[in-house]
Amino acid sequence: MFLKRKNKEQQIQQTVLTNRKSSIVKKATVSILLISSLSFNIAFANEDDSHTLKEIYHIYSNGQYVGALSDQTEMETMMDQKVLDSRSQYKDFSLKAGSNLSIVPEQVFTASTDDEATLQKLNELIEVKAKAFALSVNDEMAVYVKDLDAYRDAVHKLKLHFVSEEELQAVEARKDSTETLPKLKENETRIMDLILKEKVSGVTVDVSPEQVVSSDDAVKLLLEGTLEQETYKVAEGDVLGTIASKHNLSTSELMALNPGVSESTVLQIGQELNVTVLKPLINVEVLYEKRAEEVIKHTKKVEETDEMYKGDTKVKQEGSDGKKIATYLVRKENGIEVGQSVIEETILEAPKDHIVLKGTKVIPSRGSGQFAWPAEGGYISSKMGYRWGRQHEGIDIARPNGYTIKASDNGVVEAAGQDGTYGNRVIVNHQNGYKTTYAHLSSISVSVGDVVPQGSKLGVMGSTGRSTGTHLHFEVEKNGVTINPLSVLN
Repeated sequence: MFLKRKNKEQQIQQTVLTNRKSSIVKKATVSILLISSLSFNIAFANEDDSHTLKEIYHIYSNGQYVGALSDQTEMETMMDQKVLDSRSQYKDFSLKAGSNLSIVPEQVFTASTDDEATLQKLNELIEVKAKAFALSVNDEMAVYVKDLDAYRDAVHKLKLHFVSEEELQAVEARKDSTETLPKLKENETRIMDLILKEKVSGVTVDVSPEQVVSSDDAVKLLLEGTLEQETYKVAEGDVLGTIASKHNLSTSELMALNPGVSESTVLQIGQELNVTVLKPLINVEVLYEKRAEEVIKHTKKVEETDEMYKGDTKVKQEGSDGKKIATYLVRKENGIEVGQSVIEETILEAPKDHIVLKGTKVIPSRGSGQFAWPAEGGYISSKMGYRWGRQHEGIDIARPNGYTIKASDNGVVEAAGQDGTYGNRVIVNHQNGYKTTYAHLSSISVSVGDVVPQGSKLGVMGSTGRSTGTHLHFEVEKNGVTINPLSVLN
């Protein structure tokens, strides 16, 4: 029994000893492997680095090659600084730099870059952009504002340039309503619609912050086509016509651009004239509905009658204006009325024509009221008026083509013969309130009581009586009062 236990203990001790030896061998093996690995890595590290791949960065600006960089860090620092420098001037904008740049990385074994030269070029090429909102007209970018709120504000102010806030609110509320509008009251006007004639839209874009304008400037640009008004300084020798021509304007257009300037204005050297022709990018049409009581003007008519002598007139019917109530649709474009149409019209009182009867009956002894030239050509050598210390009661006609004196209108000879300073003279009574006198004749061809149609011969031009040369003295009398012959001669 004792021997069995002892043998068992010896077996256990032998097993432990064997396990220890095995552990020592394993540890020794691991140590050898670690040492071998370290030696291998050290040997690899000491080999030539020329077979190791490296990354460089090719830089392009707007598609044009700038250069290569071995590291992007300095470029990124440069862009951050550009943004920082611009932020003080454009505080309210979201800014970023380098959006015009593109970077293409490349794996190379040998890095050959001139970072300093490339960075110098980049310093000039890097652009700072602001996030803004482009207002487009017919899909073409017209103006840039800060953001969507500024865009909406600009469009709103554009509309307010032609209507009031209250009117605009009423129009916009009406578009969302299905209710029928009440009938207009007398002399009432209301806006039916406001239309932007061009397509207006917007989109977020990145642009130079210098291109971004306020909503007020955006409205000015949209309405006038420019933010800058071009002026011209008057130089020596300038006149309106030449200035207008230089700027492709007519004289009337130039005067319209400069209120207070007319064709009679004396231009001053150095005076500034506006030569900017406004070309709106957006046209705003406003439709109005108006209802008003209006006067219908009466017309004047003339009716001829052979029951009255030629030259006589008589009112057959006195005219009077009428009244109506009309509703109109009025179109205004950029504040100027361009059209009007009648929607509804009610006649309150019809107008009455003013009718005048005009006589057509002609007899040789009665004048028609239309006076012909009493000589064969010639010219007026002296007009009616004060001369030589006394009143000259008619006109003098001299240097005719022929010397025949003719009746200026139909009538009856009232006087024919010598009459002091008049010399040989003829008076014709036209039987309608008019009388004509023909003086200084060399001879007389008619007698008292003769009926003389217009154009018939009365005598021959001469220089009898108080006369300084051959001529005709011609007078016209109406209802006993001498009048200027030039007021009735045809």
